[in-house]
Amino acid sequence: QVQLVESGGGLVQPGGSLRLSCAASGFTFSSYWMQWYRQAPGTERELVARISSTGSSTNYADSVKGRFTISRDNAKNTMYLQMNSLKAEDTAVYYCHVRRLSDYWGQGTQVTVSS
Repeated sequence: QVQLVESGGGLVQPGGSLRLSCAASGFTFSSYWMQWYRQAPGTERELVARISSTGSSTNYADSVKGRFTISRDNAKNTMYLQMNSLKAEDTAVYYCHVRRLSDYWGQGTQVTVSS
């Protein structure tokens, strides 16, 4: 079955960096677009970034453009989100997502940006 496992979250000071990973299994990872979403308390889940199956095409939310970079390693069935210049408003639970007939989500990883 499809499994998505996020890791790499934590507590970081404003201006700091984190790299999130999403390890995928149970499907042909290299055939699917993948997405990172985030959800802060009291808000709706929002799309942060998406990447094509080959990694050649990426899209970002306006709020993270120029600071976050999405990438993938199809040989390792893993997607990444490099987050730089982090701000307090980036605090959220970050989820990886794939749509393969239906929607699949990981369990999420908490990112907290605070001094």
